[in-house]
Amino acid sequence: MSSVLGIELGSTRIKACLVDVGDPTSVIASGSHEWENQLVDGVWTYALDDVWAGLQAAYADLVRDLGEKPTGFAAIGVSAMMHGYLAFDASGELLVPFRTWRNTSTGEAAAELTGLFGVNIPLRWSIAHLHQAVRDAEPHVPSIAAVNTLAGYVHEKLTGRRLLGIGDASGMFPIDGTDYDADFLARYDRLASLHAPLKSLLPEVLVAGQPAGELTAAGAALLDPTGTLQPGAVFCPPEGDAGTGMVATNAVAPRTGNVSAGTSIFAMVVLEQPLQHVHHELDVVTTPAGDPVAMVHCNNGASELAAWANMFHRFAEAAGLAIDIDTTYDVLFKEALNGAADAGGLLAYNHLAGEPIAGLTEGRPLFVRTPDSRLNLANTMRAHLYGVFGTLSLGMQVLAEEGVKLDRMSAHGGMFRTAGVAQRFLAAALDAPVEVAESAGEGGAWGVAVLAAFTSDGGGDLDAYLRDRVFASTASRTVQPGVDDVAGYAAYLDRYRAGLAVERAAVTAL
Repeated sequence: MSSVLGIELGSTRIKACLVDVGDPTSVIASGSHEWENQLVDGVWTYALDDVWAGLQAAYADLVRDLGEKPTGFAAIGVSAMMHGYLAFDASGELLVPFRTWRNTSTGEAAAELTGLFGVNIPLRWSIAHLHQAVRDAEPHVPSIAAVNTLAGYVHEKLTGRRLLGIGDASGMFPIDGTDYDADFLARYDRLASLHAPLKSLLPEVLVAGQPAGELTAAGAALLDPTGTLQPGAVFCPPEGDAGTGMVATNAVAPRTGNVSAGTSIFAMVVLEQPLQHVHHELDVVTTPAGDPVAMVHCNNGASELAAWANMFHRFAEAAGLAIDIDTTYDVLFKEALNGAADAGGLLAYNHLAGEPIAGLTEGRPLFVRTPDSRLNLANTMRAHLYGVFGTLSLGMQVLAEEGVKLDRMSAHGGMFRTAGVAQRFLAAALDAPVEVAESAGEGGAWGVAVLAAFTSDGGGDLDAYLRDRVFASTASRTVQPGVDDVAGYAAYLDRYRAGLAVERAAVTAL
């Protein structure tokens, strides 16, 4: 019982990470399971049966890596992709398929709520999904007894308690202090006239360090159908992937920030003071401790880059070259360093789904060039790596115009595992130093394991815990932006912004 289990349900992988309770930097074992969202009747979704099959598979993979079957843990934490819409009736039955953060069908609701509250309500927030269902008079609305996020749903099934960490809750409904904004709740109740007050439908809100229930016998059986795992482990509040990303990069203090790159990509910047204006490019959410954060969230991250890498990997296989996929990524990323600073005039859009910051309701991945551009492997890979950061850069420029200051920007996610490539290009995109810790590849499963260890340790000051107990001896590398890279990326971004007209035309034409 000296170990802590962290579980994260990401967009493409469910990961489990086991750390030592006294030294969360020590990863004892890990496991994972790949899964994919489905486009069903125009809705991006995951089946709840796949949630549990995937969790069990990831846990079993961790047990294999550990080499023994654990009977219990000191603490457990659950994290998952933020936002979206899970609506349940009074008996706990799902009323409509899970609507993930990737759906962009809530524009009318988001615009109305932004006007009502005077703060930006993004399309993917849970309240936008709920209000769109209200506006559309969907038949399930009168039966709603509870609305939750994916992390909150899994946590409830494992512990019997319906609650959320404040960071995840802040992507459901605006937060004021340590709870949902009471004034905004009252405004919404007057607007929507639901069958119950909105707050009664939302999970309870807790901050990092507060105990959030214990693993029940039913929950243990859900996680480990072999019956070996026993109940009793304490849980930390469930968090979204943004919150666990902040923890995993030690970016929970004012003037710190982080970039998390996966299926989506987003930047989190902890604020010293409130933003002066409402911007559709910026969400205001919180750290797991409740401090205000400006979030630049892009629906499209590294998936299109992965598709190109997989194509080159298949070429290597067809040519009879026995290399693994990690080696393929390593070769392609390092080749990108040989490309022109502006990617040789090439332009790549990674928009598989709609992208609100770019004004796109749907996605159309594009790779385009002019006749005088320089098409080669190095420029192609640099263009696709730049493309991952393109929409993020548009949002970060708005943040800079607000006068927000940063002392440190960290990054995490699988694309940063090849040292000095994606990190270097992100530094150019932000024109700021970027730090990547050795633990960055572990991602949110490790981050929520750290939050669980923090709860097991009694809570307190999260920033001090991370600084003194977790990252004091954690190795990291920092890359400064290069002058040529900054100029080259700026030229690329100018083309990227102008070429959005082509992207919008593709949505209409294709």
